Amino acid sequence: MIAPNTARPSDSSAPFFTVEAELPGRLGRAGTIRTPHGDIHTPAFIPVGTQATVKAVLPEAMRELGAQAILANAYHLYLQPGPDIVAEAGGLGAFMNWPGPTFTDSGGFQVLSLGAGFRKVLAMDTERVQADDIIAEGKERLAAVDDDGVTFRSHLDGSTHRFTPEVSIGIQHRLGADIIFAFDELTTLVNTRGYQEQSVRRTHAWALRCLAEHRRLADAAAADKPRQALFGVVQGAQYEDLRRQAARGLAELDFDGFGIGGALEKQNLATIVGWVCSELPADKPRHMLGISEPDDLFAAVAAGADTFDCVSPSRVARNAAVYSATGRYNITNARYRRDFNPIDAECGCYTCAHYTRAYLHHLFKAKELLSATLCTIHNERFIVRLVDQIRAAIRAGEFDELRAHVLGRYYARSSAQRDERAEKCE
Repeated sequence: MIAPNTARPSDSSAPFFTVEAELPGRLGRAGTIRTPHGDIHTPAFIPVGTQATVKAVLPEAMRELGAQAILANAYHLYLQPGPDIVAEAGGLGAFMNWPGPTFTDSGGFQVLSLGAGFRKVLAMDTERVQADDIIAEGKERLAAVDDDGVTFRSHLDGSTHRFTPEVSIGIQHRLGADIIFAFDELTTLVNTRGYQEQSVRRTHAWALRCLAEHRRLADAAAADKPRQALFGVVQGAQYEDLRRQAARGLAELDFDGFGIGGALEKQNLATIVGWVCSELPADKPRHMLGISEPDDLFAAVAAGADTFDCVSPSRVARNAAVYSATGRYNITNARYRRDFNPIDAECGCYTCAHYTRAYLHHLFKAKELLSATLCTIHNERFIVRLVDQIRAAIRAGEFDELRAHVLGRYYARSSAQRDERAEKCE
């Protein structure tokens, strides 16, 4: 059983972020972020609880599996139940019975991605013809961007809404998370260079407005309201000059930390994160939005990112995909019907300690809800623990050894399968 991570309010006189160990010759580091609801030891993976819940899992279970913080979504909580209800409950943490640190993203990704008809992900490849009016096939555009903000229709009921930087910050202040993000414009890799330039300028202008509204609301807040940290978000797609320009512009502003967002190709992730982090101040944390694959985590950490969030561990768990030290696999495969071993013999999570592959296989085949709960607990624990190991390896000077060991085992299965398929094609 994993010991609960009992968060305690940080010393308000201590710096918000400190760097405590560094990767020689690289931008990676280990440190501590201090929030009113406890410390976050970095690097850290932050599980996503979009609607104030990690789907199918109790907050107590998330604490037990080692999660240090939870990230919720301002767009979804704005639509349901509404930020005023969350505020009346005492803020996001109290509302969802989560005692530790919390994040909320600005809603920009959801407003624009759902508004373009992409329910899960935006197109992130450059094989298609570039265009600025990106829309999913067979979908109706639900969002329109202008220099003041975004007008969009709810994906729930079609009602019309308007997000501006001020509206987003106001929502996030009412939600009350410890770390909040500036409202930014999401673009894709199929947007033209000209539009990316325009978007970077717009996102910077919105960042200034977010800071001003954040200060205004903080000054007007009750004296006992916990301080919220505001992160600016760096955009710029795959263009080095735009990424560096965006990072330098935000670095000059009084943000508490920074998010690295937007469109980037997997093979360029480390390079782009490196461009951005080399321009950002070393004494402020950097959050990488939307990654959780093991190779991406190692790459982003080495390039200077401190925290990460992603829905993938819970999403794939609900679809029967589980992580193990030797790779990801689908528990509904027939070979697991009579397999009475845990998902991963090296894992100490609640699921692996108490349940077998055969039982999980049965739950999915029977369409039982418990399948999602047990596999999500395992997947979230796997990624949280992996980043914990990365943090310990940085402190011990063993990062490269851990990277080679973990990735060599994790991707060996897929490499062998590729080799087998290649042999069959010859």
